[in-house]
Amino acid sequence: MRIYTYFALALSVIAVTSCNSSEYKFKLDTSKKTTLGQKASIKFEQVAGQKIDSVQLFINKKRVNKTQTNIEINTADFGVGKHSVTALAFYPHKSTKITNSIEVLAKNAPNVYSYKIVNTYPHDKNAYTQGLEFKNGFLYETTGRRGESSLRKVALKTGEVLQKIDLDKKYFGEGMTIFNQKIYWLTWQARKGFIYDLETFKQLGEFKYENSNQGWGLTHNNTELIKSDGTNKIWFLNTDNQQEKRSIQVYTNKYSVDNLNEIELINGKIYANKWQQNSILIINPETGVVEGVANLNGLRDIVAKNQTLDPNDDVLNGIAFDTENNRLFVTGKHWDKLFEIELIKQ
Repeated sequence: MRIYTYFALALSVIAVTSCNSSEYKFKLDTSKKTTLGQKASIKFEQVAGQKIDSVQLFINKKRVNKTQTNIEINTADFGVGKHSVTALAFYPHKSTKITNSIEVLAKNAPNVYSYKIVNTYPHDKNAYTQGLEFKNGFLYETTGRRGESSLRKVALKTGEVLQKIDLDKKYFGEGMTIFNQKIYWLTWQARKGFIYDLETFKQLGEFKYENSNQGWGLTHNNTELIKSDGTNKIWFLNTDNQQEKRSIQVYTNKYSVDNLNEIELINGKIYANKWQQNSILIINPETGVVEGVANLNGLRDIVAKNQTLDPNDDVLNGIAFDTENNRLFVTGKHWDKLFEIELIKQ
């Protein structure tokens, strides 16, 4: 395993403004790129003009200074990702805003996992799988595409669809999760989700996405719904009103990871499919750090031996976990098989 170290390179932004025939110039320097846990610097400097009254420094809209113009911040307080830095300079009857950024990467490279197939089960090859969850001995699955999106209850051993409802044809169904005997189901671009009774599949309500533009994957912890939107962000939602409260950014030690799709919370970590890649990422939900990665291309190869798969579309998607028996299930879009696997750290 190779561990990469990044130096805090300086990134400078200069602002020029005028007031009462006096030209003001300001410079805002930040650490361009650093690693989680290291200190990052922010330096505001006035390079021209009469003395200003004060300056306020912000990271992601959170005030980080009192009167200082040169500070160091602990990156662990903000997590990995690109964070906006803002300086507000105040002088008679006017103010100027200058913006910059700091990018924080994970400290270590992700652990690498292989896998072992424990069991193989039938899966409906017509299912364009978007969400997958295991509950009370059954699989619950949502499928996508407009006019074809459905919510299903499926027998694990036979793949038989035991219960099914279709989504309104104007919506493109996405991921789902089960929380407090309710099913929460996302749609792709409509910025809307739906709520159903677990037993009857009767619709109980709906909710909107206020901050993110799309719905991709959905899971939950004990107190929040957890949502991906196809970017490198993961959102945490209030379970009472489904409002997006906060988000984390997902990063390795080298770059941000976007196209996060189906997600599942397993033993305190977020397991995520990356769209168009047959892999699973293991993400720390507190920091956004990618702690592990598993290449599951071999599973798709097994499926492709017996059926024709679209190389750009029919990829791994679907992660479910049986908490009581510690079983991990995965499948893909239009795959005729569902696999129970065990991940093995290399």
